[in-house]
Amino acid sequence: MAERVANERRIHDREWLRAHLGEERRRTELLGEIREALFGMQDGLTSTVAVVTTVGAATSNHFAVVVAGMASALAGVFSMAIGEYTGSKAQREIYDHEIEEEREEVRERRDEAVAEVAYMLEEEGLAPDVAARVADQLGTNENALLKTMVEKEHAISFDAGPGPLQGALIMGLAFGVGSLPPLIPYIVLPPGTALVPSVVLSGIAFFFVGAIKSRWTHRSPLRSGLEVLALGTFAAIAGYLFGSILPGLLGVTVPGV
Repeated sequence: MAERVANERRIHDREWLRAHLGEERRRTELLGEIREALFGMQDGLTSTVAVVTTVGAATSNHFAVVVAGMASALAGVFSMAIGEYTGSKAQREIYDHEIEEEREEVRERRDEAVAEVAYMLEEEGLAPDVAARVADQLGTNENALLKTMVEKEHAISFDAGPGPLQGALIMGLAFGVGSLPPLIPYIVLPPGTALVPSVVLSGIAFFFVGAIKSRWTHRSPLRSGLEVLALGTFAAIAGYLFGSILPGLLGVTVPGV
């Protein structure tokens, strides 16, 4: 009983509500950043293991494998970072344009905006008279009406979230980190001995990326880890098979060192 009373008091405390909602928004932003980081790591792992197994199967030239793997990793870091930056920036600019159009409608055609909000509230299940009253009340406050229209009509949040540069850094760094497991054995082990350790280390990394992802997807860590491992294994096998037949397809003999 005492706990229930305390909870009722708390939910009517504006300071508590402000802090609680702020925490929820930060959590949502963090989940987005984690998604980007996991995607970048998995992409770095997949592309790099495919490259080193392809080149490693095509030639016994240890140096060529290292150079190809590093070049692939470096290109991926820049590609992912630049792609994330330009994509996020363009998306934000599109959102800003849509917001300005809705702002103009709210200022110049307030009745139309209120009618649209009432209709959308009806679509969500409110009775027509209730939806009309809520929309009329929102119409008395330009900012509240604008936010409601933007969020319900365009599914756009006013909260900007992480900037394009932050997203680019997260994606680029994550890709670079994901590229390391396939490359490390080729860097530290003698020539001719790194292919299997590279694949094994990459497999372990694939499994852990999947298992870590399950913490936020609420799936079984084992199942999620095995799923990502299976996808990574497919990339490694495909790369190895392609590298094995590539010299014959090209009609060349690749010398080793």
